[in-house]
Amino acid sequence: MQRRSFLAASSALLASGFAQADEVKPRRKVAVIGHTGRGNFGHGLDTVWLKLPETEIVAVSDGNPEGLAKQKKILKIDRGYTDYRQMLQEVRPEFVSVCPRHIDQHHDMAMAAIEAGVKGLYVEKPFCRTPAEADSLLAAAEKSGARIAVAHRNRYHPALKQIDTLIESGQLGKLLQIRGRGKGDRRGGDEDAWVLGTHVFNLFEYFAGSITSCSAVMLKDGQHVTAKDIKPGAEGLGLLAANEVHARYETTSGVVAYYDSIANDGTAGNAYCLQLIGSMGMVTLHIDRRPVAHFTAGNPYDPANSPRTWQPITTSGVGEPETRSQLVEEVYNHVVAVRDLIDACDNNRPPLCNGHAAAATVEMTCAIFESHRLGGKTVNLPLKQRQHPLELMLAEK
Repeated sequence: MQRRSFLAASSALLASGFAQADEVKPRRKVAVIGHTGRGNFGHGLDTVWLKLPETEIVAVSDGNPEGLAKQKKILKIDRGYTDYRQMLQEVRPEFVSVCPRHIDQHHDMAMAAIEAGVKGLYVEKPFCRTPAEADSLLAAAEKSGARIAVAHRNRYHPALKQIDTLIESGQLGKLLQIRGRGKGDRRGGDEDAWVLGTHVFNLFEYFAGSITSCSAVMLKDGQHVTAKDIKPGAEGLGLLAANEVHARYETTSGVVAYYDSIANDGTAGNAYCLQLIGSMGMVTLHIDRRPVAHFTAGNPYDPANSPRTWQPITTSGVGEPETRSQLVEEVYNHVVAVRDLIDACDNNRPPLCNGHAAAATVEMTCAIFESHRLGGKTVNLPLKQRQHPLELMLAEK
């Protein structure tokens, strides 16, 4: 969903606070899928439903029996399954959370939910492992009418509207480029791109439009990655190889976006952000922080403007105190996202951060691998080949 569509939908929803009707309605049935030891239950995708009086968690599945027993206590329910397919067929919920942080089961879990007839799915990021898996899920959801939302929480943040105002009012000047960085911890490189970089990629698309091409390089200890560096990755991510990646993305708006991640980069995680660099200022959006973003006025290339003040960007504006702390908390604990998902299902519209937006982040990640496989060549998106590029690289060895 492009920025104007997002704002039109989100402004109305946030202004109303997702107000519930006065009449008593049946609570919406929710099932939760997790897997202790294989991604667990994500970043609160299980417990968010307890915060909504209009929903009721009716069952939970966990392939780990000990984990299942603990999770039933956390969710305050009695009904639990070790087989999520059995749960979906017997319970027939309206909504499902696909919670594991590890993504190797996301496709199968989400597909089983769609085939069981759910109306809406809330899926932990990253969405899935390959463009082919994303294609499969989007096609199934289109056929069944199911709505998919993915937990890129910052896409729901109302402060994005204030950043848009900075751009549209001219205060930022000409938007020259967008820069994103990973967290740069021990996972730096391709693991960082998958686990945390997808949040950044999601915001690339929001601010600059669809990605049209990518060129990238992957390094291992300063040397170009070769087939001998490829190994199974952590967190169910599939094949990984690099501890340093650099990517350049062209977009439909004409703005070029860059992404970099280097393992143990010395920034203590503070470089994990997206920066909108304009001729008259810069916006730095730190993922999941409070405040989420800062504006630094002045030509970023002119030393005469130093020192520059970092002004917080809140839901009220630049340099304004945050007056909607509860709403911000509901962004970060997923309440805004799941209420938006429910509303999307009820009103036959895409969720604000929908499956197509999440699939785009998968495409952007795999484009790094594909460009490197082809020697740094620019590859167009959508990618022609839909499998994991490192699998092809191994086959070509």
